[in-house]
Amino acid sequence: MSGLRQRLDGLDEEITRLLGERFEVCREIALYKRAHDVPMMQPDRVATVRRRYRERGVVLQLPPDFTAALFDLLIEATCRMEDELMESLPEGMSIESLPQAELDEAPANPRVDA
Repeated sequence: MSGLRQRLDGLDEEITRLLGERFEVCREIALYKRAHDVPMMQPDRVATVRRRYRERGVVLQLPPDFTAALFDLLIEATCRMEDELMESLPEGMSIESLPQAELDEAPANPRVDA
């Protein structure tokens, strides 16, 4: 039983690491959008990612309600973060000019378009 728990602990660590990486990419997307006057919300992109999540969930035999709820949670959080980050940056600021400390302090409750 302890071996199975260790496997779960390792998987949880990897899931958390991947979520952190996903949020970091979303921060970079927000900065790019801000620098290039790209609208925050991209409905076609969200629809594409939603469809992909559902398809992957079916293949992996995940409960459909879980897959949908996970996607909705990720999209809500990343879109909120993206929106807050885009609004908080001074005009003309790019990711290259933003100190790492500010990136680390970017809103933790994001809102990005997946």
